[in-house]
Amino acid sequence: MGVTKTNSGRFFEDYSIGQDLIHAVPRTISGGERALYHAFYPARHAIYSSDEFARACGLPQSPLDDLAGFHVVFGKTVPDVSLNAVANLGYAEGRFLKPINVGDTLRSTSKVIGLKQNSNGKSGVVWVQTKGFNQLDEVVIDYKRWVMVKKQNLEAPAPETVIPEMAKALQADQLAIPDDLTFENYDFALAGEPHRMRDYDIGEKINHVDGSTIEEAEHMLATRLWQNTSKVHFDVLARSEWQRLIYGGHVISMARTLSFNGLANAQMIAGINAGAHANPCAAGDTVRAWSEVLDKAETSAPGVGAIRLRLVATKGEVGAMELRDEAGKYRSDILLDLDYWALMPL
Repeated sequence: MGVTKTNSGRFFEDYSIGQDLIHAVPRTISGGERALYHAFYPARHAIYSSDEFARACGLPQSPLDDLAGFHVVFGKTVPDVSLNAVANLGYAEGRFLKPINVGDTLRSTSKVIGLKQNSNGKSGVVWVQTKGFNQLDEVVIDYKRWVMVKKQNLEAPAPETVIPEMAKALQADQLAIPDDLTFENYDFALAGEPHRMRDYDIGEKINHVDGSTIEEAEHMLATRLWQNTSKVHFDVLARSEWQRLIYGGHVISMARTLSFNGLANAQMIAGINAGAHANPCAAGDTVRAWSEVLDKAETSAPGVGAIRLRLVATKGEVGAMELRDEAGKYRSDILLDLDYWALMPL
């Protein structure tokens, strides 16, 4: 019998602390990624929609939406990190370090920084730090995430538990501001709303009003666009529920797009402090969103402020804009709890 040439992916017992993973395949960004991203969600923030608007803000051209870049970098990690995942659990210490432009070529690497076998002995949690590089070997995105992965050999001994320490939130002075970015000549009429950072109060909650029902075909096309090959997104036999799981990044992008109504001037994502996929999402679910203002800060860039937001995606109606039930657990209708920094005119 010949040597098996196919790859069934890594299982929990295949990971070790400090392990370096080099992910295939590099991807050159074209205008197609932007057009499809805007079609799937549809993204409307002006700095990602118009070269002229971006140039008025000091950038050489309209960059790829930060989350589209995140999805490309993330998708490359799937065959090595989450091909046999039960679920992607969360994110921390995400930094968007450089804008990604049409023509850039992206690649990804990851390092295993944590392991913990679950008490059932059938799966475990793997923590990785992933970096996305451009063709100049500059790090454009750096983040940590953790994912629950199946065991293949249930007799394999549990590894020593290592749970990495992660900051609860990035500080505003840790955010990377794009070179030459300025909001001094910002056109609020073209951006879509008049609200500056000073118009938002810490603790304020914003119901983004609109909703979008996720269809089976659109989430599968979007996930294929990012070359995310995780079985649970495509194969109904990969989950005991016999139902495809919506890629969590699809929910993030949908919620971020819905947040335009009320936060149109939260233009660029600069950091992800924390993120949790609280409950699974399936085709047919209607996603809605609300945000809470957590913090505000000035930056070194002219006219540019940093606003810290909690973005919450729900299925069904938004309701009382509360995250947890009386027992302190995420409510069953909560899909996403994302804490991030965005750049906004002062």
